[in-house]
Amino acid sequence: MDETPEPERLNPLQRFGRDVRQVRLARNLTQKNLGRATGYSEAYVSRVEAGKMLPRPSERFATGCDTAFGTGSLFTDLLRRIDDGDHPSWFSPYLDLERKASRILDYSSNLVMGVLQTEDYARATFQVARPKPEAESVAGKVAARLRRREVFDRPAPPLLWVILHESCLRTVVGSPQILAGQLDYLLTAGTSPYIQLQVLPFAAGAPVPHMKSFTLLYFTGSPTVLYTETRVGGRMHDPAETVASALDDYDLLRAHALSPDRSLAMIERLLKELR
Repeated sequence: MDETPEPERLNPLQRFGRDVRQVRLARNLTQKNLGRATGYSEAYVSRVEAGKMLPRPSERFATGCDTAFGTGSLFTDLLRRIDDGDHPSWFSPYLDLERKASRILDYSSNLVMGVLQTEDYARATFQVARPKPEAESVAGKVAARLRRREVFDRPAPPLLWVILHESCLRTVVGSPQILAGQLDYLLTAGTSPYIQLQVLPFAAGAPVPHMKSFTLLYFTGSPTVLYTETRVGGRMHDPAETVASALDDYDLLRAHALSPDRSLAMIERLLKELR
């Protein structure tokens, strides 16, 4: 009995694998040929075509397929749609800009920003957001969030500067063990030459009253963009006056925050308390 899922029942990874296989066969290439052309093994190609490459095929593989097949950016775009499909539609414009940014400045007021979350921490945030979420849906969202880290695997990754309010470090997301794992990851991330972490302690008071989380995205040759979120979704802002005000706020937050070294020391101290 053929157990191949019906086309309409294929999940995004299975559809991607089916398309790779169809074009590969149309080009008279074996899995071994395609693996050689993309820089991966025959077994890797086989898993991709079976829809079993988790969390999903690499962007390098998709780009290699486009080169080998002469399909422009078809498979690269298909892979990106898989990523976007696990995020709210209103978040996709931000993701596209995050991938292109040369510098990212973020202020997180209550939760660690997504690109720096651990798998367990991310899963806990999604589970809290929906009392009875479907396991497959949560797994897809967690994988998509973790894939955002791939921006730091680029030859010239962006500089990420994050100011974390102390509440981010003390709010128990999921469990004390999950929070401890998150703090441990922040200590590792803080040693990267592309990531600067600062903590805004409770003792600093409120340098910017009622300040909520926001992100500033810098681009080479393009205007800076401000991203903010509300309960109903996210918004991109590019008017020069709005962006300038946000930059002033960020400078003020930086001035009141602990230095990067003292910030890491504080995270380490809180981690010891948890353990």
